[in-house]
Amino acid sequence: MKGSYFMTTSTLIFGHRGYPHKFMENSLDGFIYAIDHGVEGLEFDVHLTKDNMPVIMHDERIDRTTDGKGRIQDYSLEELRQFHLKDGQKIPTLRDLLTAANQQPVYLNLEFKTNKIHYPHIEAIVLDMVRQYDLAYPVIYSSFNLDSLKIAYQLDPNQQYCLLADHPILNAKALIQKEHLSGLHLNHYQALGNVKERIWTVDDPRKQVKLLAEHVAGIITDNFEEAERVKNSERSQALETGA
Repeated sequence: MKGSYFMTTSTLIFGHRGYPHKFMENSLDGFIYAIDHGVEGLEFDVHLTKDNMPVIMHDERIDRTTDGKGRIQDYSLEELRQFHLKDGQKIPTLRDLLTAANQQPVYLNLEFKTNKIHYPHIEAIVLDMVRQYDLAYPVIYSSFNLDSLKIAYQLDPNQQYCLLADHPILNAKALIQKEHLSGLHLNHYQALGNVKERIWTVDDPRKQVKLLAEHVAGIITDNFEEAERVKNSERSQALETGA
């Protein structure tokens, strides 16, 4: 792998589930558009099919975003690919996205979607698949399920693992050290010093400006192009004022 995330000092903008402001969430077209238009990072969710193939979708069920019904884990990949997203695209696999991102200057934030269904061996399957690609930067792995991150760490302690949370984290630094985490992915900002925080899902430009001022590691947003404009505007103003 080339490059190092830890050498990046400015806040990175991540497309939440790709680019749902313009495309269907977690769709290959949205991911490819974002990569082609210079997105800094992509956040996405991974489940396993009945035949243990990693696919990208937010929900455990396909009802909300496709023309089908049922749980992802009850279908083989071949069966699942018979359904389509609401815009006609096929449900993307993790391999589809890794192929699109191969050698591209984009950070990937892969969420193990295991907080409701902990798919057996998903961590090993995903880590093994990612190793097959020549990605520009190390993947950032996240999950609401701390057990998933623990399993992944035991399999490969050299990766970045971040806990997702929608509530304040008490004793955050102690938790990070104990569980070998590289940061936190929160839906709010906490003043945690040198802890890497990536905040989701922030679409309000005023909130983005505040987070940029706090130098958070990442802002995860449904509209990455607008967030990039906000970021570039703030950077230009800082240069003009000598900040």
